[in-house]
Amino acid sequence: MSLLSDIDAVVLARAQFGFTVAFHIVFPAFSIGLASYLAVLEGLWLATGREVYINLFKYWLKIFAVAFAMGVVSGIVMSYQFGTNWSVYSDRTGPVLGPMMAYEVLSAFFLEAGFLGVMLFGMNKVGRGLHFLATLMVAIGTCFSAFWILSVNSWMQTPAGYATNAQGQFVPADWWAIVFNPSFPYRLVHMVLAAYLTTALVVGAVGAWHLLRERGNTGARTMFSMAMWMLACVAPLQILAGDAHGLNTLEHQPVKVMAMEGHFQSHPDGAPLVLFGLPDEQAATVRYAIEVPKLSSLILKHSLNAPLKGLDTVPRQDWPPVPIVFWSFRVMVAIGFAMLGLGLWSLWARLKGRLFATPWLHRAALAMGPAGFVAVLAGWITTEVGRQPYTVYGLLRTADSVSPLQAPAVAASLVAFVLVYFAVFGMGVLYILRLMAHAPHPGEPGLEPGLPIRAAGVTPAPAVDPDRHLQPAE
Repeated sequence: MSLLSDIDAVVLARAQFGFTVAFHIVFPAFSIGLASYLAVLEGLWLATGREVYINLFKYWLKIFAVAFAMGVVSGIVMSYQFGTNWSVYSDRTGPVLGPMMAYEVLSAFFLEAGFLGVMLFGMNKVGRGLHFLATLMVAIGTCFSAFWILSVNSWMQTPAGYATNAQGQFVPADWWAIVFNPSFPYRLVHMVLAAYLTTALVVGAVGAWHLLRERGNTGARTMFSMAMWMLACVAPLQILAGDAHGLNTLEHQPVKVMAMEGHFQSHPDGAPLVLFGLPDEQAATVRYAIEVPKLSSLILKHSLNAPLKGLDTVPRQDWPPVPIVFWSFRVMVAIGFAMLGLGLWSLWARLKGRLFATPWLHRAALAMGPAGFVAVLAGWITTEVGRQPYTVYGLLRTADSVSPLQAPAVAASLVAFVLVYFAVFGMGVLYILRLMAHAPHPGEPGLEPGLPIRAAGVTPAPAVDPDRHLQPAE
């Protein structure tokens, strides 16, 4: 087998795993946040008795069921790739990562699956308290799942608590150090907040869509208001969590930060923040760079004149693909600040009493609906591509992790994955969008369009000024 064939097989195996993970990650990110949102809706219904909350619970429950199923199906495929395309990696890391993957299945997935049936079909078959418990268990299970998966991935980024046996395998020496490795707490917080923001943007976009069509729909008002509260409260926390995560990455994976910042050269007297530019790896420079002097040192070291090392201190064979990491990081950060801006805009509109009477806010929320998924993908690309050329950072190279496969075999399976995934999951996404296109039941007497109040047997409510927008749903 030629060197070119070896390189092609590695690149194709990486592309296949990257493609399947990119499809998979958006569904858990959505279901983690949506499960918690469903628990909040049911809890509010039990506490207040307001019909709007249980109607929204039933509305989003159908969407959650489809997204959860697609997440499970898309995740199964990845586990097979460990054996087909990455057998060396599986053999070397199996004693450490295998048990943690098993813990995820035995605790988190079984918890979700065990209560999912009650959550989906038990509303009229069990008591309200038991059904609410099932909803809580599913929500907790999704967070447990994130806990174990991120612990596994974080160990690959910042390995700790391991020893090496005679066969070259990583074996556990300290399980606490393995599970709670140096980057894990930061990555867990960052990912869970990202899941909540992703869900808030989707819920807000659906609410905005229906408000643009029918401003008086109480269900749309309620979901939009709740989503904007989540966005306004969590987006600033995510920016702070991202900053803490970046400092942790600088400590444990400095080369990744060099690529993120576009620092090809060291800066002994303070490094500039490169806002935009075109990284050129061959010339080791960022062309047409737009920079803010010394700001990178201030952000990363909290000092304007703090020195920062560049990629010139690292052998070229240890560089990650700088342009990909550079731009994916900026996409993630830009969307994060766009989320903050939308949340602040919603607060201003709420204070002015015009949360439901600002069409441009609703259009902006609708346009931002997919942004959470894009940010999650950009963050994942930054994390995973920035770890290259290693699968286990600093210990096991990607080129040494792949199975002894011929490039044509990997290419054939990659093409099959692309065709099947776009067909199957494309139809699933279209079905979810169709569910979202249906307006939620108003959930309040007298507000259902086309329903005469007297014919419904409801005492007419006092007239409501359609431009008075500080309703209880806010």
